[in-house]
Amino acid sequence: MMRIGVTGHMNLTPEAARLVSEALRGHLASLDGDIVGVSCIARGADSLFADAVLATDGDLEVVLPSRDYRQAKVKPDHAEQFDRLMAAATTVRLMDFDHANREAYEAANTAVLDSIDELVAVWDGQPGTGTGGTAEVVADARERGLPVTIVWPEGAARG
Repeated sequence: MMRIGVTGHMNLTPEAARLVSEALRGHLASLDGDIVGVSCIARGADSLFADAVLATDGDLEVVLPSRDYRQAKVKPDHAEQFDRLMAAATTVRLMDFDHANREAYEAANTAVLDSIDELVAVWDGQPGTGTGGTAEVVADARERGLPVTIVWPEGAARG
C-alpha cells in the first residue's frame, strides 16, 4: 500500500475547491495499487484530499492535532464534512495535546510526514509564514527526500 499525505490551504474559493477536488481525484486515480491517505481533515485541502481518497476506494487515516480539535477548531459549516470523514476513517491517530495550537499542528504535520511515501501539496507556491504552514511542510518533505506532488490547477485561488 502506498501511503500519501496532504498539506494545503484551508481558504480556497468555491471554484478552487471544485478544481482542486477534481485534480486530487485525478492524481489519486492515476496511482497503481491500494492507497492510504493520511490527513488532518482540516477545512479546505485536507478535507478535499480525504474525500478524494475515499472516492478512489482508498483507506483514510486521520491525524488529529489535539483532544479539543473538533470543539475548538471545526466551524459549523465544516462540521458535517469533518464528522463524515471521521466516521469513514479506518484509523485515527490523536496527538498528545489537550489544546489545538501551533505546537499541536506542527506535531501533526510531523506525524503525517513520518508515515508517508509521498506528499500531495495543495499549494499556490507562495512563501510561508515560517511556522508550520503549507510552504514549510513542503520544504520539510523535500528535505526528507519525500516526493512532493503540487496540486494547484489553473483558475484556483485562495479566498
